[in-house]
Amino acid sequence: MEITACFKIGYVAKSHGLKGEVTIVLGPDCPDLENLKSIFVESNSQLVPYFIQSISLKGIKAFLKLEDVNTPELAASLKGCSLFLPKSDRPKLARGEFYNDEVVGFEVIDSEKGILGPVSDVLESGPNRYLIIILNMKEIMIPLNGPFIKGVNKTKKKISVELPDGFLDI
Repeated sequence: MEITACFKIGYVAKSHGLKGEVTIVLGPDCPDLENLKSIFVESNSQLVPYFIQSISLKGIKAFLKLEDVNTPELAASLKGCSLFLPKSDRPKLARGEFYNDEVVGFEVIDSEKGILGPVSDVLESGPNRYLIIILNMKEIMIPLNGPFIKGVNKTKKKISVELPDGFLDI
């Protein structure tokens, strides 16, 4: 499976126990994993599928036992690897909401200044999320939690914003 058809749900933090379990740290976009049968592990820029034998959730961490990973050494070799699921397995969001990776590349348009440029990334800092755009070789961070976002059109791949005077001069 191509990495572009998947989304990251977390990463392997360390091995756990003597039977090949791993401790994983879950990201904010991670869906419910209780009924999950398989997962993709990124190894050498490739996604490798693994069947899940068991999973035990503990807040933002989980203990995961993968099929054919039966020793602490094999589990340790997965340390630092990112974990992915197909985007088709992601729950649908309410109207106007979006996953971070969905809007990368969307065009940001200000009501007064016009086209500002494409979204290059979405940054999460604590409970806050920011759209990142590059304007005149300067990185601009637009908060998603404030009154600046006026609309997101997923079909046209456009985000309408209304920035206060002087915002782009900071």
